[in-house]
Amino acid sequence: MTEPNLLSAVNLHKKFKVSGQNRSTRFLTALDQVSLHISAGETLGIAGESGCGKSTVAKIMAGLLLPDSGDVLYKGTPLSQLGKSDRKIYRQKTQMIFQDPFSSLNPRMRVGDSISEPLVISGMPASLRRAELARIMASVGLPYDSANRFPDEFSGGQRQRIGIARALAAAPEILIADEPVSSLDISIQAQIINILLQMKQESALSMMIVSHNLLILRHICDRIIIMYLGAIVECGPTAELFSRCRHPYTEALIAAIPGLNASDASKGVLLHDDLPSALSIPPGCRFHPRCRHAIDLCRSEVPKMTEYAAGHTAACHLSEALFGQGSD
Repeated sequence: MTEPNLLSAVNLHKKFKVSGQNRSTRFLTALDQVSLHISAGETLGIAGESGCGKSTVAKIMAGLLLPDSGDVLYKGTPLSQLGKSDRKIYRQKTQMIFQDPFSSLNPRMRVGDSISEPLVISGMPASLRRAELARIMASVGLPYDSANRFPDEFSGGQRQRIGIARALAAAPEILIADEPVSSLDISIQAQIINILLQMKQESALSMMIVSHNLLILRHICDRIIIMYLGAIVECGPTAELFSRCRHPYTEALIAAIPGLNASDASKGVLLHDDLPSALSIPPGCRFHPRCRHAIDLCRSEVPKMTEYAAGHTAACHLSEALFGQGSD
């Protein structure tokens, strides 16, 4: 019997009210029929421009935000059907690392106490907590003698290490990281990425990493989902996505990576217009106003998600014409 996915989402919809002029109310579409899954031990990346809905997905998967419709399933059971005790277990087993490491920490709590809090909640005896705290801090490159300091005494990279350590203290099955390095200097980003890679190699931890930086996801993730204006437009194994993408938007994102595609041919692929407003989703393929290949069909009919290779899907009317038929 096939084991259910560790964590999955089915047809997530989410809209937010936006106040306009003359006290009018409009609705911003953050997510539209988003479905995905994470297997045990897998690292899944979610990429796209700011405003594509990737952070909203992360918050819903972490249980911090409720969808308008659709559901998140933990080991095959919808979160909406979990009882109080099971919800508590899910919150423990699913931990989140936030973009801003400072705002996610209590400035009045010493970092050792902050990291140890999940250990206290889990009921670990005080006699064991000190050793476990030292082990967790060492795993993210923090010296134990810094446990008595406060968050404002640390650099941004060190604070992110503290946030990761606190998440690990809960002994999670799933770690959800929302832009974990975007607020850090490039040299510090590499250090945090190496910590995530080490966690991936040394444990069975499943991870979902949200980032606008595809190059970072390429180094860490087994699969990558590409989102555009609240919908998934492509999903596939990382290596295949980079070697043979199936959607013009993915092609443009890859072409924009500095140094990766420096040829003159790649320059014509780059996006030149801003992301349209999610207050007014374009009809048909939502990417068509920015797509240099768009035809009348793209402007009138929503493309279906089609599988072109094992685990590699995309929603584009012109995928076969642009990228070939794919493999069995």
